Amino acid sequence: MEWRRGDHVVSDEPARLDRERVRRFLAQESYWAAGIPAATVARAIDHSLCFGLYAGRVQVGFARVVTDRATFAYLCDVFVDAGARGAGLGQWLVSCVLEHPELQGLRRICLMTRDAQGLYERFGFRPMPDPTRYLEIHRQDVYANPSPGAMP
Repeated sequence: MEWRRGDHVVSDEPARLDRERVRRFLAQESYWAAGIPAATVARAIDHSLCFGLYAGRVQVGFARVVTDRATFAYLCDVFVDAGARGAGLGQWLVSCVLEHPELQGLRRICLMTRDAQGLYERFGFRPMPDPTRYLEIHRQDVYANPSPGAMP
């Protein structure tokens, strides 16, 4: 699918993604995936529903959704390049993601963010009413200290 707004396009076409740009942002500019190996980014993209945000032919944003396309989705790795921020492109990107036909009728869509609650609350995201129901295994340093046998 493709959405257009002026000179900008959001696309779910995997072949169009600038995988190196995504890897570089996640590994070097994000707080949530600092140091992530290229092979891990490639595998994540290959097994997710991904969206590129483009200004002309240049990718300036990205969003990834981990989903079974039936009941659940996890929105993650959302970013817009610093030079493209301030024009509402992040909000538009999230709107396009949430409009995607394969994400309609899901029981739960979740995400985690340290600092963008205001952006996501506009779309109906809310804090968990009962956080004691959420459990996780969080391996904080997994990219810095991969376990034996992990992908490089």
